[in-house]
Amino acid sequence: MTLRELTTFPEEVLRQKAKPVEVFDEKLADLVDDMIETMREAPGVGLAAPQIGISKQIIVVEFGDEEDDSLPKQLYIVVNPEIVKQSRDAVPGIEGCLSVPGLVGEVSRSSVVTVKGQDIHGKPIKVRAQGWLARIFQHEIDHINGVLYTDRADDIWRPDEEEMDTI
Repeated sequence: MTLRELTTFPEEVLRQKAKPVEVFDEKLADLVDDMIETMREAPGVGLAAPQIGISKQIIVVEFGDEEDDSLPKQLYIVVNPEIVKQSRDAVPGIEGCLSVPGLVGEVSRSSVVTVKGQDIHGKPIKVRAQGWLARIFQHEIDHINGVLYTDRADDIWRPDEEEMDTI
């Protein structure tokens, strides 16, 4: 595994629609391993391939139980992800991004989403997510479509250190 350098705004790859993955091989598995290591080291709860400069439709998400942080985190790897169903209700929440360091914003997102895609072997998968996990999936899928959270934010600001500890 290799720690990858994070790509930050205004790099062009962050504004492009990523290319679908068509080959499911060892090279893909190695890239996913690098993405997981990079996400954890950052530290973050999600990472899309464009955030490390690669225009591919790959996301990794790692998130635990919202109610009990003593439970182990769940790792999701989704290739060619797309949201196929989402709730109509929009819930505001504070988001930050590894590719837009130093800023946060309030973004309204669907509280429940169903995501379909493929695993690293090309087998179809489907994930139903709610709450913060749904928010993370929407944020990362936006990345593979060239959309940043700042495009959707109602308000953006530079938080102070104390505020960053609560986000």
